[in-house]
Amino acid sequence: MKPLFLIIAYLVAVASPLVLSWCVGGPPRAIHQELASGFGILAFAMILMEFVLSGRFKSISNGVGMDVTMRFHQVMARTALFFALLHPFLYQGTPSGGARPWDPTRQLTLTTDFADLWSGVAGFVLLPSLVLLAIGRRQLGQKYETWRLMHGVGALLIALLLLHHTVYAGRYGAQPYMAGLWVAMTGIAVGSLLFVYLIVPLRDRGRRWRVACVNRLTPRQWEVTVAPAGHSGLDFKAGQFVWLNLGHSRFSLQEHPFSISSAPAGGPEISFMIKELGDFTQTIGQIETGTAAYLDGPYGSLSVEGRDAPGVALIAGGVGLAPLLGILRQMRLTGDTRKVRLVYGNRTVDQIAYATELGSEGVVYALSEPPENWGGEVGFIDAALIDRVFSSDEIREWIFVICGPAIMMDIVEEHLISRGTPAHRILSERFDYD
Repeated sequence: MKPLFLIIAYLVAVASPLVLSWCVGGPPRAIHQELASGFGILAFAMILMEFVLSGRFKSISNGVGMDVTMRFHQVMARTALFFALLHPFLYQGTPSGGARPWDPTRQLTLTTDFADLWSGVAGFVLLPSLVLLAIGRRQLGQKYETWRLMHGVGALLIALLLLHHTVYAGRYGAQPYMAGLWVAMTGIAVGSLLFVYLIVPLRDRGRRWRVACVNRLTPRQWEVTVAPAGHSGLDFKAGQFVWLNLGHSRFSLQEHPFSISSAPAGGPEISFMIKELGDFTQTIGQIETGTAAYLDGPYGSLSVEGRDAPGVALIAGGVGLAPLLGILRQMRLTGDTRKVRLVYGNRTVDQIAYATELGSEGVVYALSEPPENWGGEVGFIDAALIDRVFSSDEIREWIFVICGPAIMMDIVEEHLISRGTPAHRILSERFDYD
């Protein structure tokens, strides 16, 4: 019921300005003018709700899953952009001018006072830029920390610009009740930023961690283990992730999402499996023991805890093994009686991590570029491999937990659904979105 409740809450929040404007507005205008106002109202309400859909509120992301939260965030941002771009063009043909004595409610006219319009024009330019920069971040080669700062500041600036434009240039926004609602909603949006980047760091500033060890797993993969410094640690479920800050102030934007590869039953120390990919991870091997660390979390719903399926299938590609390793470790430590099978794919044999710990029982290794004497599966993790490893009954009844390259996850998910796996038995999590 929680996803349904969250969807209803979102629809109510987005629709409330539209409903209130209909209640307090004046006589109806031409349909294209009403559509213009309606699209503008919806766009602004959806933009403000984007602050809450940032993935940093556990009640949302842990309830419906990080994948769903972030995908919804993206889709709604693009929908809001579409409405916002339509908004001014639907006013074409509307008589314009300043306040008219015969039209005090601005039923027929719109202001041409640039002091009221400039904020809308600025928002009209900035909003597409913000969305396009988010979509093309990797192609533009932006550092994650730089983009994150620009994205947050840009979103805040757009919200404030649109608040000014809505209240001072809008027919409905000028109504006292509407203005109050818009101020309240903008306050909640801005407050969500303050909560994430100020209140939470202040609250957790005493919960410091220390790097206990950094071990090389493969030529480009590392295990980083942190230990709590003066507190009991973190209450989490196997498969969840945290935002990890290594060697920076608690208020720094230098934090990145990493899945926890250790098990809750393994003790207070927490381990991460990190691959050298971006600017931050390229230097992960240089981190010294004792370095201060901060964790924000846990987040995510990639957990098999409390599920009643007879078996657990773990499908991992590359560093996607991290959260699944945490699940496997937890099942082994707690004596979980459910059947479990791990399918672990890599390109070459030297990329296989934790081979000794994983062993061969219940583990299927797949390599796309195997050596001559390779005895495991050859090729990528695809539909054919899934059919070889799992029976029809297992595909229908087991829980499937998937983490790895997006294309692998898409192929496996689509095949499982086509073979009869219920959607609620497929758990997946992505950290990369288009």
